[in-house]
Amino acid sequence: MRPNRMKAMLAANDPVALGWCSTAHPLIVETVAQAGFDAVALDMQHGAIDTGELLGALQAISTTSATPLVRVPWNDPAIVMKALDLGAMGIISPMIESAADVEKFVAACRYPPAGMRSFGPTRARLYAGADYALGANDQVLTVAMIETRSAMANLAEILAVPGLDALFVGPADLSLAHGGSAGADWTEGVAPPLLERVLHSGRAAGIPVGIFARSPAYAARMVQLGFSFVTLDAELSYVERGAVAALHQFRQGLSAEPSGALP
Repeated sequence: MRPNRMKAMLAANDPVALGWCSTAHPLIVETVAQAGFDAVALDMQHGAIDTGELLGALQAISTTSATPLVRVPWNDPAIVMKALDLGAMGIISPMIESAADVEKFVAACRYPPAGMRSFGPTRARLYAGADYALGANDQVLTVAMIETRSAMANLAEILAVPGLDALFVGPADLSLAHGGSAGADWTEGVAPPLLERVLHSGRAAGIPVGIFARSPAYAARMVQLGFSFVTLDAELSYVERGAVAALHQFRQGLSAEPSGALP
């Protein structure tokens, strides 16, 4: 079976740069994947991606060596299994709040006897190999999002569930849940102590921890502090920043003194 590159990197303590796509157009997803990210996540929770679009987006990632991940809309076994059957090599589940939530999530990602995943890897066997059924339980990555008060209160129990591969901090929801404002790249306020607690708890349990970051500098700092994988913002932000910068430069050019001749 095709090895899971991201899972191998986490095991080797190599930092993972995670691309993030909120849209599913194959050309956009392929462009992000071709940039050189170690893994690319497709966001079905807050992004404009539905089940019918997921197949093409996963195929676009497959033009590269990046590990394809899907953040599902909810901890729902049906959509978890569908994403895996279409070729996702890892699932990010939002709003995990208890050990029972993790057990349900992990079970949906594992074939019996380790879990309850139904067999039918329609595209996964084409992407990952004919022996997919033999290796899927070892290669599929399970990532639980920590972003609520309940998750923080139950952190030790969450980390103790067998089969959980990684934690992923949602900094905006985590801040909101504790009386702060929405946002990312926190250096002050309620979020930093919470981030530190999740990081240290995960590392103590031998579980890698990732975080959503917006700026490359902040992402690099998080890796230096011990986070194992980081986003570098998302594709819509790249488009927005590029468009704003180009328009700003154009308007600056209009205000400049004309040269009087073509270059």
